[in-house]
Amino acid sequence: MPLQRRLGLVDATVIGVGSMLGAGVFAVFAPAVDVAGAGVVVAILLAGLVALANATSTAQLAAQYPTSGGAYFYGRERLGPAWGFVAGWGFVVGKTASCAAMALTFGYYVVPDTPRVGAAFAVVLIVAVNLRGISRTAQVTRVLVAVTATVLLAVVAFGAGAPAAPGSAVAELWAGVADAGVLGVLQGAGLMFFAFAGYARVATLGEEVRDPRRTIPRAVVTALVLVVVLYLVIAVVALRALGVEALAASAAPLADVVAAAGGPVWLVVVGASTGCLGALLGLVAGVGRTGLAMAREGDLPRWFAAVDPRFGVPHRTETALGAVLVVLVLTLDLREVVSVSSFLVLTYYAVANSAALTQHAEHRRYPRWLAVLGLVGCVGLALTLPGTAVAAGFAVLALGLGGRALARRRTPTV
Repeated sequence: MPLQRRLGLVDATVIGVGSMLGAGVFAVFAPAVDVAGAGVVVAILLAGLVALANATSTAQLAAQYPTSGGAYFYGRERLGPAWGFVAGWGFVVGKTASCAAMALTFGYYVVPDTPRVGAAFAVVLIVAVNLRGISRTAQVTRVLVAVTATVLLAVVAFGAGAPAAPGSAVAELWAGVADAGVLGVLQGAGLMFFAFAGYARVATLGEEVRDPRRTIPRAVVTALVLVVVLYLVIAVVALRALGVEALAASAAPLADVVAAAGGPVWLVVVGASTGCLGALLGLVAGVGRTGLAMAREGDLPRWFAAVDPRFGVPHRTETALGAVLVVLVLTLDLREVVSVSSFLVLTYYAVANSAALTQHAEHRRYPRWLAVLGLVGCVGLALTLPGTAVAAGFAVLALGLGGRALARRRTPTV
């Protein structure tokens, strides 16, 4: 049974923005500043540039192939089934880890005494909303994004009004960029990419977008540009209000920015909770659709290739995802998953850029060099992440490919 086309430009853009305004903006600034120092501003620009190149490739492919699955489907069509599997497997595992990170961030902000219980509650709630249909997902996401964006603008206002921290003068910050070095900035960009990785979520919902050849490219690029600008402004005011050392050491950097200005910290708790829930909504929907596409091709058990006849959603995939997430949030540490997730998602987009490079002229909407930039950027950022994350990422990909090869040997038609 096919999915139903219910999303217009506004809803598609909102889902893209909502997928980015989540745990990343509330949690990833501190580890990124820890490695990049004041160079985090450059790291955001670099991560945003790579994301923009990826976004154009993804949008161009989604316009030609308006179906579920994102780079999993594009890789299969343009590069072959194995490359499609690498993208799909990397996306499903990496984004499952991202879902867990966002649910845990919600738990730490909202119920700090029992954060894992709060995270499990968030997972159950979000999966239940997604099972009611993509229109309901878009409606709820629109509300959550509005609240989160309002809170982030308030953080910017408070930060701009806070007393300047020692060492936050422009000359001192610029010296800090030099101290971080090229590797520090690249590692910071790789970590910040975690905060941007929802920009192409609408491409994984391509089967549910109205007029996809026009809507998907506009929604993807618009969502990304809006969030890059917002993250840059937040980084600047946070560095000014806290300074590099305090920002790097902060467990809740945006709350500390508001506190430095004497503002209501509870406001950030509200924004963090709605941001994480909004991102979790979009991620569960995206992972569910990619899982659906993989199950249709036999790269996941075909039992998951079912669409609910009433609500038009891949209910088996999303229910199974919810069960896995509950286990993960009860056992996983938040900081352990960010870099591994970034590695796997960068792998996913590397496949997307490679697929875009093979498109014929009639399907090309953007200059070819953008796809080259995206591919080089993804590989470069992935390989400069911490060594443990790179090793874990390669292990995950090898495990998936090995399992797929074993399944194909046992069942040649898979």
